[in-house]
Amino acid sequence: MSISSFKIANKLITGEGATSRIPEELERLQVKNPLIITDKILVKVGTVAKVTDLLEGVNFDIFDGVLPEPEFSIAEDCAKVFIKGEHDGVIAIGGGSAIDIAKAVSVFSNYEGSGEEIVGTDLVPAKGAPIIAVPTTAGTGSEVTNISILSDKKAQLKKGVVSDFLLPDVAIVSPEMTISMPPSVTAASGIDALVHAIEAYISINRSPITDALALHAMKLIAVHLPKAYTNPNNIHSREMMATASLMAGMAFGNAGVGAVHALAYPLGGRYSIAHGISNALLLPYVMEWNKISCLERFRDIAEALGIQTGHLSDMEAADQAVNRMRDLCKAVRIPDGLRSFDIPEDALEEMAEDASQIDRLLKNNPRVLTKQDIFEIYKEAY
Repeated sequence: MSISSFKIANKLITGEGATSRIPEELERLQVKNPLIITDKILVKVGTVAKVTDLLEGVNFDIFDGVLPEPEFSIAEDCAKVFIKGEHDGVIAIGGGSAIDIAKAVSVFSNYEGSGEEIVGTDLVPAKGAPIIAVPTTAGTGSEVTNISILSDKKAQLKKGVVSDFLLPDVAIVSPEMTISMPPSVTAASGIDALVHAIEAYISINRSPITDALALHAMKLIAVHLPKAYTNPNNIHSREMMATASLMAGMAFGNAGVGAVHALAYPLGGRYSIAHGISNALLLPYVMEWNKISCLERFRDIAEALGIQTGHLSDMEAADQAVNRMRDLCKAVRIPDGLRSFDIPEDALEEMAEDASQIDRLLKNNPRVLTKQDIFEIYKEAY
């Protein structure tokens, strides 16, 4: 086994009612004037109030300008609010978009350069303001990863800022914070978590630690995503999905993700398709291409998804894993086919060119994919 490292948020607090620990963590981190970073919908439906009601005697402001697939400009606007308000920490309440913005704002609190200058790996010069991440979706795992993904509208691409300085100081994963998710978001974020687990499990940078986390995340999602989707108030399944997302985040945050994410980036960058939907839509097609490179791993995936594989060959088990993924996506009504989003077929070649340049992700994939391979996958997914 090669040498590997493992990194997550500095502290994890999980379980129903975990948000009650926020005041204690603010005091521990010596944060007296936090900026809450969220979106208008979560403010409107009362999710944010579940946190602010706990902050009696704490001076705070709310930035609710986060949008899906957020751009660098939103992070810069939020950073201006942070600096003007003389804030000393951030509390992210939301999905991956809010948490990614919070990570960027933390960077900008201690950095005067442009966002473009820190795109890439280990280009952030220093630790910024403390980050408390409170996810309201069970999917992105952003609360335990060291990356902030933001959209560059001019380049029509999503770009990553990767640095251990972005790891949240505290991740608070509390299932009641996810109840406000509509079924469509439950589905997309749940499949997104499954993508994270699967890609981490087949990544060439995997380790026994990430393997264990990824496999258990798959098992939980296979059982509890349909239950959370069909009964949003099933708090047990909500907690299991939040736990699965957390475990998948810890797995891919260290093993990396691969071709599914690389191919999904142009969908978000060019057509503003939500990250979870992009991943879910492409997953079965990329799995079909990847399976031949690691059949024994696909047997494990099939078993984690509930398939009895004892009587199957490795190829048959791999086929069953892909089929189970298709069935699960269909059961939670994930749209099927790029054409569902009015993507013109003549755009596929340019999308393949864009995706083929995302070496940071493609280098983790178990199968080397050429630009032509990626084009073929897009055609199959069309």
